[in-house]
Amino acid sequence: MIEAMDEGGSSQDAESSKKIARGKTEIKRIQNTTSRQVTFCKRRNGLLKKAYELSVLCDAEVALVIFSTRGRLYEYASNSVKGTIERYKKACSDAVNPPTVTEANTQYYQQEASKLRRQIRDIQNSNRHIVGESLGSLNLKELKNLEGRLEKGISRVRSKKSELLVAEIEYMQKREMELQHNNMYLRAKIV
Repeated sequence: MIEAMDEGGSSQDAESSKKIARGKTEIKRIQNTTSRQVTFCKRRNGLLKKAYELSVLCDAEVALVIFSTRGRLYEYASNSVKGTIERYKKACSDAVNPPTVTEANTQYYQQEASKLRRQIRDIQNSNRHIVGESLGSLNLKELKNLEGRLEKGISRVRSKKSELLVAEIEYMQKREMELQHNNMYLRAKIV
């Protein structure tokens, strides 16, 4: 313990001037009410700022709850205090009763299967809509969206069809020229 000497050369009360390594003062309750309130406000604001910075810089889910001595609530949450506390409770209960590896795998695969079933259902509904079935469940905006998708699809189909027809016509014209050339060659041989 480091004790400071007063001007008279005697050591001061150890409680009033205790120092911890690197010149930091001992953390203890501030006796003066006004000073305590000022310190509370400054440190509270600093703590709220640090919580905000941590959530933004590190994309962390942060919840901070502070009650003053008068019972006033101060809080900060990157998402929601209630949601973060629920997540904390779940994490604590999971830590007490951790699921076995097979339970975790089963849960993961059940979630994946559920996602895939939803995707299949959505694709099937989309296919029904494309062929004009089950349109009763769609609102006007969804019908306009579907109409636009169908028109784009029809346009692409027509474009591909035209492309194939042009290629077929070019092939037939080329074939016709070859046949005419062969025909002229054979006639010339006969003569």
